[in-house]
Formats: sequence, C-alpha cells, structure tokens
Amino acid sequence: MAGIYLHIPFCKTRCIYCDFYSTTRSELKARYIQALCQELEMRKAYLKGERIETVYFGGGTPSQLEEEDFKQIFGTLQACYGMEHCYEITLEANPDDLSVPYMQMLSTLPFNRISMGIQTFDDATLTLLKRRHNARTAIEAVGRCRQAGFDNISIDLIYGLPGETKERWENDLRQAIDLQVEHISAYHLIYEEDTPIYSMLKQHQVCEVDEESSLEFFTSLIEQLQKAGFEQYEISNFCRPGKHSRHNTSYWKGIPYLGCGASAHSFDRTTREWNVSSIDLYIIGIEENRRAFEIEHLDPTTRYNEFIITTMRTAWGTPLEQLKKTFGKERWEYCLNMAAPYLQSGKLEERNGALCLTREGIFVSDSIMSDLLWVD
Repeated sequence: MAGIYLHIPFCKTRCIYCDFYSTTRSELKARYIQALCQELEMRKAYLKGERIETVYFGGGTPSQLEEEDFKQIFGTLQACYGMEHCYEITLEANPDDLSVPYMQMLSTLPFNRISMGIQTFDDATLTLLKRRHNARTAIEAVGRCRQAGFDNISIDLIYGLPGETKERWENDLRQAIDLQVEHISAYHLIYEEDTPIYSMLKQHQVCEVDEESSLEFFTSLIEQLQKAGFEQYEISNFCRPGKHSRHNTSYWKGIPYLGCGASAHSFDRTTREWNVSSIDLYIIGIEENRRAFEIEHLDPTTRYNEFIITTMRTAWGTPLEQLKKTFGKERWEYCLNMAAPYLQSGKLEERNGALCLTREGIFVSDSIMSDLLWVD
C-alpha cells in the first residue's frame, strides 16, 4: 500500500503564521496543473507498483482549484496509478471557498474527505492571522459539507495564539465539538522564522503564551475531546472511532508515499526526496524534463530514529517485533533499556507488543523520544 500527496500552492492571501510553501500567483495555475500531471506520469515507477490507498490534496489552498483542474488531475491518477483501491481522498479547504455550488461540484468528484482550516472561532484573532473567513463562515461551511453528502469532515485548530486565554480556547473546543465533525487536529502555534508573525514577535507586537498556559490548553484539549467521544490516536489528532486520517497515519507508520508539486516530499523507505520550493523552477524543470529536486539516502541510524519519533506519537505505539526485524537486535535491546525507566514510572506501557505513551507520558513525549534515539 502507498499514498500520493499533491501540493497545491495557490492562496488568495497568505496567513501570517504559515511556513508551508505557497504563492498568490494564480495566473500560473494552468501551467502548474499541467506540470503536476506531467510529474505524476514521469514518476509512476517510484512506488514500485504498490497499490494506492490514499490521495491527499494539500497546500496552499487546494480549494482554489476548479472542476476542470480536478478532473485533469484525477484523470492522470487513474491512468497512471489506478483508483480502485483508493479508499480515502482528502481535499484541504478554506471555509470561505466552500460555497453551495462549489460543494455540489466537489460531490461529483472522487473526494470523500474534507479537511478544513478553521484555526479559531474568535473573529478578532482570525483577522489578526489574516484568515479570509470568520466564525460564522466556518460553521456554515461545515453545514454545507454535510448537505453535499460528506460524512468524513476534519477541522484544524490552533492554540497558544496571541492573546489566548483559557476561556477563549475552551470556547473554540466547545464550538468544534458542537459541529459534530469526525476529526479534529489541534496544534500549538509555532513562531516559525521567515513568517510575518515571527517578525511581529521580535518587534514585541505579539507575545508568546507562557509554558504553564500551554500545558493548561493541551490538558483541556485532551479532556474535552475525550469527554465528547473522540479518540486521541496521535499527539495532535483526535477522531471519532474509525475516522482517523489514513493518509497521515501512513506517514507515522513509515508507509511509502509519492509527493508531487512544488516543495512536495516523497519517501520510499530508504530515501527521501523533495521538490524545489519555487513555482517557477518547479514548472520549468518539469516542462524541460529535468525535475528540480534533492534526495537524501537514509542510513540505518536515521531510519531507526525516524521510526521511533513517528510511531511513538501514535496510539498504536512503537511495534517492538517490527523494530527488531528491521533494525536488528542491538537497537531493539537499546530501545528496551532506554524505555525501562519510563515503563517503571508509568509514562510508557507495553500494549499489543508495542511501546505506547500513557496519558502521563504524552506530556513529556519529546523527552521520552529523545532518550530512545540512537546516537552513533
């Protein structure tokens, strides 16, 4: 099994916190879609015949594409990879793009999952972040997804935003729960360099929340969503039973994936590739049949450390027999020895043959994973 990620970099405006590659140059859309389809054709041998089970349109803002764009991409996917085993096809979308006609159009395409970037239901904060929607727009967009027949809807939230209070965060959680969506991803704001909000932080126009508040927000996130019936299947991801993101789970389980588009990453278990983060260089490279990309060959230590970091984040944990089979007895014994103090203190537990974080362990997961890493 394998997945395909398609990066759609177009945005109407850029949010001040986002460090994903994006562009507002919509005049390049037709050439970009043609290049994207050409890359899919060029690289159809990359996944070595593995059947495609998930496709993810990420961005950027994929909901900036139109029906003919999607049809062109799906036609290429079908011709090059086949879609008969593909059971999850996700579209990332902005709430203000999801009009009634747009949702009717999407319902005629193979999409069966919508992932919506809401971030917060506080209108003043949305304005600060330069989001194009307000709370009402977001709520109505979820309703339109339902009316169009989508029964697998995910929303993204961010906490630790400037001026965040316990009351405001709990209001965001209540509103998210009231929407009765199937999946919620919630991430703490990171002030990434080269973003406008980082500059605002350095100029003291905004302030980071303190560590105590961050812990309080995270605790509230877990408690409120679990009380509402969500399962925490990954540190930042919560779902109704059976509604986890299969595509993102493939990243955490080390399943191969092909990434096409500017800045997209690919992984085939032994190497990682990433396309150039420039729409001009990407398009020209594909048009001239000389794709602009870099590649990293993953040595055993890197592969082991990535295995620990990605699997430990999930509810399924780090499978010990797979670790031993893939990385050898020495690293398996090392992992068990380093895990022993956390097993004794109740921060880790062994469950179904895997090392898993406990509720207490989730709060110190970075330290636990760091201790399990192999250093040459």
